[in-house]
Amino acid sequence: MHRVLIAIAWLAAANLGSSAIAQSSLYVPLPAFKQAMIPGPSCLAYAEPWVPQSVCDDATHQIWLSDVRRWRSERRVRIGYSDSRYTDPRMAWTQSAFMQTQTMVEDRYLYDPAARRYTVDRYLDDLKARYGGVDAVLIWPTYPNIGIDDRNQIDLLRSMPGGTAGVKGMVADFHRRGVRVLFPFMLWDRGTHEPDVPWSNALVTVMAEVDADGMNGDTQQGVPLAFSLAADATGHPLAFQPEMPPADEALAWNVMTWGQYDFDFVPKVDRYRWLETRHMVNISDRWNRSKVDDLQYAFFNGEGWESWENIWGIWNGVSPRDGEATRRVATIERGVAAFLTSAEWEPFYPTTRFGIFASRWPKGDQTVWTIVNRNEYDVDGAQLAVETGDGVRWFDLYHGIELKPIIEHGRAVLSFPIEAKGYGAVLAMHGEPDPAMKALLAAMKAMTAKPLNSFDATWRPLTQKLVAIAPTGLHDLSREDMVEIPAAEYDFKVRGVEIEGSDQIGVDVAYPWEREPRRFHQHVVSVKRFLIDRTPVTNRQYKAFMDASHYRPADDGSFLKDWNRGTYPDAWAEKPVTWVSLEDARAYCSWAGRRLPHEWEWQYAAQGSDGRIYPWGNDWREDAVPTPDRSRKRLPPADVTAHPTGAGPFGVLDLIGNVWQWTDEYQDEHTRAAILRGGSSFQPQGSIWYFPQAYRNDQHGKLLLMAPSRDRSGAIGFRCAADVQ
Repeated sequence: MHRVLIAIAWLAAANLGSSAIAQSSLYVPLPAFKQAMIPGPSCLAYAEPWVPQSVCDDATHQIWLSDVRRWRSERRVRIGYSDSRYTDPRMAWTQSAFMQTQTMVEDRYLYDPAARRYTVDRYLDDLKARYGGVDAVLIWPTYPNIGIDDRNQIDLLRSMPGGTAGVKGMVADFHRRGVRVLFPFMLWDRGTHEPDVPWSNALVTVMAEVDADGMNGDTQQGVPLAFSLAADATGHPLAFQPEMPPADEALAWNVMTWGQYDFDFVPKVDRYRWLETRHMVNISDRWNRSKVDDLQYAFFNGEGWESWENIWGIWNGVSPRDGEATRRVATIERGVAAFLTSAEWEPFYPTTRFGIFASRWPKGDQTVWTIVNRNEYDVDGAQLAVETGDGVRWFDLYHGIELKPIIEHGRAVLSFPIEAKGYGAVLAMHGEPDPAMKALLAAMKAMTAKPLNSFDATWRPLTQKLVAIAPTGLHDLSREDMVEIPAAEYDFKVRGVEIEGSDQIGVDVAYPWEREPRRFHQHVVSVKRFLIDRTPVTNRQYKAFMDASHYRPADDGSFLKDWNRGTYPDAWAEKPVTWVSLEDARAYCSWAGRRLPHEWEWQYAAQGSDGRIYPWGNDWREDAVPTPDRSRKRLPPADVTAHPTGAGPFGVLDLIGNVWQWTDEYQDEHTRAAILRGGSSFQPQGSIWYFPQAYRNDQHGKLLLMAPSRDRSGAIGFRCAADVQ
């Protein structure tokens, strides 16, 4: 019997992971994606009526607390932990960077292409108005556009308006508002242009150039130490923040992480916040439309949140209710930030009501409690019974008022209301609050005068619209360089090839006949007879336009980048012109008395009425398209007439596999995007995250737009269309 009990104990420990076996902990699991959290005492969970309910009391809490403290102490020894980066004053900002937002560089609140300037104040003012502002911003200049050509992640940052000098000015605008700035980096970027020095050196060098504060390691389970050392060597140290939980050893140099967790009714303790209370975790839950769990777990753990609304151009906005909750949580956390790094943190401090969970944060002779109500109903009355003493005063920080406790059995019983799925905070202190604390109390009293649940919690998508294409003058049918496309009732069926987003509202675009953006589209479109260029516009044709019009875009970054001294390279006359923006393409078509085609016109010209998969039919033909270019340095495109077997049903050439082609533009309040058709020969290898190809007639690509200097690409060209009599 004794051997059986030992075996059962070992099996139970094995279920908790090898660290539990080695360290005799009943609570701490192995680190893993979405699992790097420590469960609380089992008595806190709801027990079914037929299951005996264990008692949660001070003794239970102390047993649990002693266990996880013992595990923490031993774990630090096992990983050879050093806190040198947390004591470095240059990294101190991370310990109060509670609210971090991720923004796409293409967000229309961040950059105004018409005025050709960054609009940081507009961007931050909007966040402050909606949910109280942020402490740090993660600016995303790469995915999902990376891989459209051979520009790597550094090239894409340098191609932003104004180059690195312009980016540095934008960063300075954030710093002026007290907001720290991070950029991402992708160790998976192995298929584009390779830098001349190791990635660690190349990345930290450009970060120093733009005066960034940190970097987010995209898809990384811990940022390697080499990056911190490389940044140190530049004299410009950076805070590194991996997307996924690192090995415990990496806690010493990864001073921030994202928390992407599964949420239970009973909150859990963040493993890395517990190992080092000065470590900042920003909980990131990009697709969830309610942010209640994110904010409550963050508040319970005294950590932060990632307010990510513009997800690769897909808008998942914060509701007014979640925005107001964010404002209140952030205000309290900023006001008591010095408490929330306390090494004496006590999670799951005993409360008196079911579903109410508290953390105790002592600092000197003062203490703060952060409290969450996980119930779907309000809870009023006694919430905490705490040790008392002479001269101790208690304040309801959330409501900004002083509490008058009832003393029972030598303990102070504190009563106050907590709204459904709401928050509470208590301060215990001697004497008079200092001016900063008085200001916090006053701010919270005013802020909470209106109940949190009176704010609208409804999630709503943004309205999107198609940018109109003006009709041309009526052409006759004698244009040798154009093909007549007959009128038809065309069954237009297409899907976006975006890597993320499944089929939820907001992915891809909303055609004029659709109420909201979605990935899959089908609609019978009445297509009028029109003309379309037989081939994409060539370098020869574009030079004729340049010579005649003396066109020069206001934002000329990367304009005709493959040309030299006003002309194209030898033997490039009949290759499609590239490094032209959507605006540059429109200018040419207008000069020629034409316009860009609508996407459904382009697809009808490539597909006809028989629903064929490729322009030439339903079976793939390698001779119908250029040979795929899988090198790390993009090769020139083929001549536009080099693959006649790839012609569509009406005789239109070079539709797929050479260069992408501009068609329609869509806009919502935060994002501009262009629909690209046809795919290109450039196919970067080594990662699933590069801009996906769309060779099929029923597929399209969606390119996020920021500014012409950044939107131009060596893999994007265009063809024109025209209206006919």
